[in-house]
Amino acid sequence: MFAEKPTLTGERVRLLPVGPEHVEGLITLISDPEVQRLTGSHGEVDHEVARQWYSTRGEHADRLDLAVMAGDEYVGEVVLNELDRHNLSCNLRIALIGARVFGKGYGTEAIELVLGHAFATTPLHRIGLGVFTFNDRARHVYKKIGFVEEGVQRDTLLWEGEWHDSVTMSVLRPEWQSRSRSLA
Repeated sequence: MFAEKPTLTGERVRLLPVGPEHVEGLITLISDPEVQRLTGSHGEVDHEVARQWYSTRGEHADRLDLAVMAGDEYVGEVVLNELDRHNLSCNLRIALIGARVFGKGYGTEAIELVLGHAFATTPLHRIGLGVFTFNDRARHVYKKIGFVEEGVQRDTLLWEGEWHDSVTMSVLRPEWQSRSRSLA
């Protein structure tokens, strides 16, 4: 479903298929303590493992991994993964490189570009995600884009001795198409 790995261009960001040239940015992203907390990422990633990971993403037709670029700078990644071909659904995840790029509209535009591409070029019906309840900024962005909160998964993240819930959200093809028409 994601055999083609497009380059998508907006006003603020350009989305490129990830490759080994983005590994340094990925290492910076996953090493940032705030990004780790917001994504619930425990542990460290080896540089060689990250290089191998980004080197092979283009080979997978069941996912779409795109680097978020602001000019020539890697500022994050947006991914469609966990494809369910039978039910025409997948998961979306996004991570930006840290506080220095938060609040600039990069994430909003990256998500809008990838959703627009997915709903225009695939038969996907549902794109879902999970976001921790403490991540108010992300929840606000997802709602603004058109994601709907579906429910809460309790105690999904143990972070520094405290349990945190996760909110399940999704956007459906008809909702996205209706929203896109109203913005045109």
